[in-house]
Amino acid sequence: MFDIKNKTIVITGGSGLIGSAFSASCAEFGANVVIIDINEEKGNKLLEDIKQKTKNDNVVFVKCDITSEKDVENMIELTLDRFKRIDALVNSAYPKNKNYGRKFEDVSYEDFCQNINMHLGGYFLISQKISKVMIKQNCGNIINIASIYGFTAPKFEIYKDTEKTMPVEYSAIKSGIINFTRYLASYLGRYNIRVNAISPGGVFDNQEENFVRNYCQKVVLGKRMAESSDLTGVLIFLISQASKYITGQNIIVDGGFTL
Repeated sequence: MFDIKNKTIVITGGSGLIGSAFSASCAEFGANVVIIDINEEKGNKLLEDIKQKTKNDNVVFVKCDITSEKDVENMIELTLDRFKRIDALVNSAYPKNKNYGRKFEDVSYEDFCQNINMHLGGYFLISQKISKVMIKQNCGNIINIASIYGFTAPKFEIYKDTEKTMPVEYSAIKSGIINFTRYLASYLGRYNIRVNAISPGGVFDNQEENFVRNYCQKVVLGKRMAESSDLTGVLIFLISQASKYITGQNIIVDGGFTL
């Protein structure tokens, strides 16, 4: 029921914090994995690590900017040449410009629009292109990585005494991704294409100590931030036949942070 062996899975942001765990897990379960990322050095290093650990030779890295139509079309062509089909697309890329992460009052209109265009627009572009392949196959699976801050207001108190904030663009992007997921599920369901989202809570990435402490106090399970590995089981479930009658859903993985 949870078998994903020989399924061809494209993972955007595949060498990032969450994407690298997704790539490794899918390869371990015997899938054909296409890791796509703009960071060629990280991508190739991850590729070698995964091949060494899993002995799965059906894992490839393709440098691809999801905001570039040419890059996306080239990646799809390379994937079809190698594996003949695309069973699943996992959107976990996190494109942003150099000014991303400023406080609300310091965000320019241009930066706000550019970050939404890169992130939400990139998810649209690659989903549209790959869905055309899936429509021809009359089957497919798209999984978007959203966030708890796509459906709930930020708890700004956890940023007290830190240099961090919750970027306004992030809330706009992730809430857009959740309803984009529902739109695609409704529109593509007639072609036997399922579309779901995963909304993680905060994932540990060596953030500053005050932030980690403040965040963990709000978590019910274990008083800790999520690890990337906490998300892989949900991903495998959504890719596999175990979730064959599930579409248009947003699965929350936050240890009870939003309760």
